[in-house]
Amino acid sequence: MGKQKAIYPGSFDPVTFGHLDLIRRARLLFDEVFVVVAVNPEKETLFSVEERVDFVRRAVKPFRGVHVDSFEGLTVEYAKAQKAQIIIRGLRATSDFDFEFQMALTNRKLSKDVDTIFLMPSESLFYISSRLIKQIASLKGDISGYVPPFVAKQIRKKMFS
Repeated sequence: MGKQKAIYPGSFDPVTFGHLDLIRRARLLFDEVFVVVAVNPEKETLFSVEERVDFVRRAVKPFRGVHVDSFEGLTVEYAKAQKAQIIIRGLRATSDFDFEFQMALTNRKLSKDVDTIFLMPSESLFYISSRLIKQIASLKGDISGYVPPFVAKQIRKKMFS
């Protein structure tokens, strides 16, 4: 059997310590993990795709076997192109489950060769979301416990410059 590969898609706007926890744990399960920054023209983001890819690359630099890319289109098509058998999705709370379950079943229908694995974040990080971090930052709250320092700096710069 060849190397086990997984992809972890998301908007990562911005990358958080919760994302990094899942990436680290996914890497323990798989030989290679491809973190894929989703390009969704319908979704309004604070940072450009290029900025988000750069943030993730910088944040995962210490992790071996982790690759960062961006992709527009169907996640299962990206997975097949990378010869990845698994899509990693994070579940923070039951509110995530319905959407993630529907997406996993749809992806399975689109490609029988790619399956979805759900990972729960560590207890100390389960409530973190990019949306919440941006809201705290917009109110000039301290986000240093949620994102890497270089990300916090860029959020403040983008929001208050």
